[in-house]
Amino acid sequence: MSFNNSEDEKLRTLAAATLARTGALQAAALRDTTGRTYVAINVSTKNFSLTALDAVFTVAMASQIDGIEAVVVTGEKPNEIGAISEYAPSAAIWFCGIDGEVTAL
Repeated sequence: MSFNNSEDEKLRTLAAATLARTGALQAAALRDTTGRTYVAINVSTKNFSLTALDAVFTVAMASQIDGIEAVVVTGEKPNEIGAISEYAPSAAIWFCGIDGEVTAL
């Protein structure tokens, strides 16, 4: 599977670059309904854990978004999509593996 539009490909590029730059286990890029993009990584300590999906959702919500069009996650595949699917059930959520394979979540 591949992306149907260049805006989703841009999300993959942002997520992959963030993953490479930070060395995190996961990175996610989100596009809101106005076209703005946000990136985040997973956070994991002895007492706290946050997936890249939850982190990027938090960053976007802090910017007072009105909706989500799409999200791309790279690195480790998330076990769940959580809050994003509740907030924006029609948002496209993609996972891009190390091999470049794109799958819908």
